[in-house]
Amino acid sequence: MPKLADWHKVPGAQRMQNLQAYYRDTQHWSAGPHLFVADDLIWVFTPLDTLGVHSPSWNAISWGVELVGDYSTEPFSPQVRSNAASALASLHALAGIDPDNLKLHKEDPKTTHRNCPGLNIVRNDVVAFVTAALADRFPGDHEPGAVA
Repeated sequence: MPKLADWHKVPGAQRMQNLQAYYRDTQHWSAGPHLFVADDLIWVFTPLDTLGVHSPSWNAISWGVELVGDYSTEPFSPQVRSNAASALASLHALAGIDPDNLKLHKEDPKTTHRNCPGLNIVRNDVVAFVTAALADRFPGDHEPGAVA
């Protein structure tokens, strides 16, 4: 897993082309995750209205959102966290999904990536910051537990 600092060693368009080639030619996948959330941008990789390939149990039922960095060894970057809150709050608001239903890659019983997105990202913290972002952006609309 590359470190967050490694992300910026390759220009953005080239980075996306490299990832496309990796998923297509090495992994032999038809798509990849929907979003890559970095400290600089939220990169759309697979269209949100297309099935992505990101986690075996979740591919057909959810969007795949990759958080750029190695969060088994790095602290969760505040910039990545802020962008993740924005992206995930937008997706949850769009679909009317309660953030309590959010699943991390490591929760997938079929995955081989048992530590993804890393020990420094805790599910309850992610749910809390997505819930806070929803409340901030849509006051009164997304009270905890009020969304199906």
